Amino acid sequence: MLHMRLILLCAVSTALISCTSTPTLTHVDGQCATVFDGEICTWGTLSGDEVVEFGATIPVATADLAPLDAPFEFPPITLARIPFPDVVKAQAGVDHLAINWEAQGHPPATYFTPHFDFHVYFRPGDEIEAIDCSNPVKPASLPDGYVMPDENMPDGSVLIGICVPRMGMHALPAEEQDDEELFNATMVMGYYSQELIFVEPMVARAALLGKQDFSLDIPAVENVDESVMLPARFNAVYDAENEAYSFVFRLAADAT
Repeated sequence: MLHMRLILLCAVSTALISCTSTPTLTHVDGQCATVFDGEICTWGTLSGDEVVEFGATIPVATADLAPLDAPFEFPPITLARIPFPDVVKAQAGVDHLAINWEAQGHPPATYFTPHFDFHVYFRPGDEIEAIDCSNPVKPASLPDGYVMPDENMPDGSVLIGICVPRMGMHALPAEEQDDEELFNATMVMGYYSQELIFVEPMVARAALLGKQDFSLDIPAVENVDESVMLPARFNAVYDAENEAYSFVFRLAADAT
């Protein structure tokens, strides 16, 4: 009888320890901005006091109402810069989300389809707005499988490292450079002054209107600023009830 009581006591104690040692997940709201009549909002998720993921809610209405007859603009107009929650900024070094609409697409051929740029910047908006591409020095190294070509413009100018004012240089997956098939989504890595300053899910309008989940790998990067926790994985999760995506950037190395 005593033996049985001890077993029960141990079982209860183990359960209590297990329950109390499991951190509570907490949702933290950032800020919102209206883009083409859809409200895009940033957020973060904490496990206990630790940020484990951050992201944004992207309504399908934003893609559905994006104007297909919008004229070509260079640099592309930034439709919104939306800050992440303060705790995400403090722990992950992630400052804000910027959205651009590319109605005409752009070179190379695979990107000539209407799409959105969702830039997650590690620098404040005023620093990004000050980028004028006067610094032509490319980063010393790029992630495996990525290239940073120069792009010839119709006016005869050359974008060194595909540097776009008020954005920065763009490193793209090498396998997509000669692809003739229109893309759905890809992960762009952004630099300026040889430093990583953004990660960018570039997503076709058609993919967002498809209302299907999708994922993109975020490559490992050398010499990232010590204040930045580079996400390990990007997942776009569609919520049919709210007709919106959750763009989720997981910080854990084993993120799925």
